Amino acid sequence: MPKTDKTPYLWDIGVAFALLTRLPLPALPKPAFANQARAVWAFGLVGLVVGAIAAAVGWLAISAGLSVMAAAGLALLAQITITGAMHEDGLADTADGLWGGFAPARRLEIMGDSRIGTYGVLALIMSLGLRWVALGMVLKISPGLVIAIAALSRAFMPLVMSALPFARNDGLSRGVGRPGWRVSGGAALVVAVVAVTACGPSLIIPIGLACLAVALLAAISNAKIGGQTGDILGASQQVAEIALLLGVSALV
Repeated sequence: MPKTDKTPYLWDIGVAFALLTRLPLPALPKPAFANQARAVWAFGLVGLVVGAIAAAVGWLAISAGLSVMAAAGLALLAQITITGAMHEDGLADTADGLWGGFAPARRLEIMGDSRIGTYGVLALIMSLGLRWVALGMVLKISPGLVIAIAALSRAFMPLVMSALPFARNDGLSRGVGRPGWRVSGGAALVVAVVAVTACGPSLIIPIGLACLAVALLAAISNAKIGGQTGDILGASQQVAEIALLLGVSALV
């Protein structure tokens, strides 16, 4: 087994938080980042914390007398603040790149451009609108579902990392590495089982919808740019979250 695999698994949690959030964290030793691909097993834990904070914000807002939709807006703002809007940025770049170019190289070039185009703006408007409305409905059911959805949506990213090759020779995704199916699949299965056990079997259908949505995104990405990038991974989290939120809200 490689030497990097001997680093403590507790370090993986810190690495996962460093990759997916903007929370202030204790400094990690350099060896902790030697095997970032292994740390993806902790992405669901990151979602658990992000979802818990968002659910707490929503619950406190409702308790203070705000409307459910206002509370949902604040919960959504909390998630965006914690993550630094990195997943939203990935979604916008993905929309611009996959639909704004006619060749893989040009699509990747567009995705790497910091400027946002029409497709990216529309993707953000639609995704934020859908998440806001659906999150309000989910908050009515149970704040616990908000936590479960945040964890589940982040468990999809490692699956895409394992399923698709790198589309670039550089970038965040290649820097992190490509986890094996044992790590990504095992972590996703654990998150799904815990979420269904905690929140009930009604989550099974939304999880299935999220699987289909992310699989479609992965197939389009593979066809258009020959694999995945950090932007595609961010977009997969957003797509999974939207599918989960809509699936749960449809069961109200």
